Amino acid sequence: MLSSGIGNIALTGFMAVGKTVVGRRLARRLEWRFVDLDRAIEETAGMKVQEIFKRKGEAFFRELEKQKLNEILRQERQVIATGGGAVLDEENLRLLKEKSLLIYLTATPQTLLRRSGGGSGRPLLEGGDGKRRIEELLSRREKSYAQAHASIDTDSLSVEDVVERIMQVVQSQA
Repeated sequence: MLSSGIGNIALTGFMAVGKTVVGRRLARRLEWRFVDLDRAIEETAGMKVQEIFKRKGEAFFRELEKQKLNEILRQERQVIATGGGAVLDEENLRLLKEKSLLIYLTATPQTLLRRSGGGSGRPLLEGGDGKRRIEELLSRREKSYAQAHASIDTDSLSVEDVVERIMQVVQSQA
């Protein structure tokens, strides 16, 4: 555990904001385990997130997500990259806030669309105007994201800069 008593650090935010790449780098720096919640769900389900959405629907995916998050948060010394919608569930949000330092990574819709490759392979961005879809989803998720312990705008930052900002937040919690 860090000197501040933080058991886990969880990263939340919209798809393509950098949760996975930042999470891996942060975990390496802290010498903690890195957990990508979507990858853990895929291992359990035996299929990719996109396939789960297509075959079983979002509600089924969200249930798997809730179960897996509950299981993961039983451990400590982890950097957890959550799926972009994980915090929409009140119980998930409560658990993340209780068992981790929850950091919200942000970026503009234009940046998110560019980083997501225009939305291809992203079930929630399929069909229609990707930027508009991102804006709609961000608007719906804003209240949940805003409940994180801290927020970092990643728009003009390198991965290393984001990791450094997170470390500053961690130190301020000490």
